[in-house]
Amino acid sequence: MKHNKSKLWIIIVIVSLNSIGMSIVLPLLPFIVGKYLPSQHIAAGMGMLMSVFAASTFFSAPVMGALSDKYGRKPILVISLLGSVIGYVLFGIGGSLWVLFLGRIIDGLTAGNITALFAYISDSAEPKERAKWFGYVGAAMGIGKIGGPAIGGLLGSISIGLPFFITAGLILLSMFAVLFALPESLAPEKRNKHLTARSFNAFAHFKDIFSLGAVKSVLIIGVLFYVGLSIFQFNFTLFLKDSYNLGPATIGSILTIAGICEIASRAFLLPRLLTRFNEKSIAIIGLTCLGTGLGLIMASAYIHSITIILFAIILIISGEGLFEPTYMDKLSQSVDENKQGKLQGVNQSLQSANNVFVPLVAAAIYFISAGMLYGIAALAIFSAFLMYKRTLKTNLV
Repeated sequence: MKHNKSKLWIIIVIVSLNSIGMSIVLPLLPFIVGKYLPSQHIAAGMGMLMSVFAASTFFSAPVMGALSDKYGRKPILVISLLGSVIGYVLFGIGGSLWVLFLGRIIDGLTAGNITALFAYISDSAEPKERAKWFGYVGAAMGIGKIGGPAIGGLLGSISIGLPFFITAGLILLSMFAVLFALPESLAPEKRNKHLTARSFNAFAHFKDIFSLGAVKSVLIIGVLFYVGLSIFQFNFTLFLKDSYNLGPATIGSILTIAGICEIASRAFLLPRLLTRFNEKSIAIIGLTCLGTGLGLIMASAYIHSITIILFAIILIISGEGLFEPTYMDKLSQSVDENKQGKLQGVNQSLQSANNVFVPLVAAAIYFISAGMLYGIAALAIFSAFLMYKRTLKTNLV
């Protein structure tokens, strides 16, 4: 099973289709929400849609992951992708605000695709190659960030609902690819044999995973990493608009540069570094680059310079691209194959909780000081750096 790379490339294609589809709809969200809410409430409406999706994923991801440990990755992927198809079709149909929320809830409750995809890679890739394949997945996600929004804008000018139906179609193609081209990665003899009512309790899975000392340390490092990164992701465009008075076209160009850096760091730089350095060293380099980049954003709040901004972008995106795949690799190596789904589900759930709370807290801090916000982001990464170094000494990562 571990030597068939063709199925891993099928996973990369599926991730690319999903990424392109999801990025197509991004420019249209304010407009479709604006059909049902006055302009002064659009931001709040979008935030609530994001939060309800994240909350749904928080509760469902560990359960979907555990189910994939019991029944295999393939059926969970199919169910998850079907849920996304239904969710985007409901968005395209619209008609009222509750339909949009229903679409997000259905998509969130079946949001096991990323969980099952990462578990699939853990099942299928050789241990020494997992970091590289996790990097390829991130690069595939980056593909959609480059051209997807522009395509969505063009399609949205024809019909506001069209991009959502196009996205549903792309994800449906992904589902068919799973059904007819992707073999199951988790052999029956390696599956978890036990399924009880407790298996449907998300918090029970948290307790099981965090009871494992090595896993707990890695997950906490991941939480710190995602907090720092999420502050940047959720706030950066607003920061550019407010602090530098940049318009949509210029911000879009900067985000395109970020997308190119993401693909380059994950698909080209990481595989080459893996031939020369061990994964622990690459993770340290990644955290160093990311923390330095966030520190430069903090400095740019007081010393206005587009050059500093661009240099910071390169460091942040490259650092993320180097650290995250090595982090996912270490995470996957910390449990047996019959717990990969549960582990990836808990990790996805933690990211969902992060997506609920970080934007709210970040918005409040940003209101006080943009520099303070990015200082906190840099501090979170610095804390992850110190914890990673400490756990290296105790051989926990």
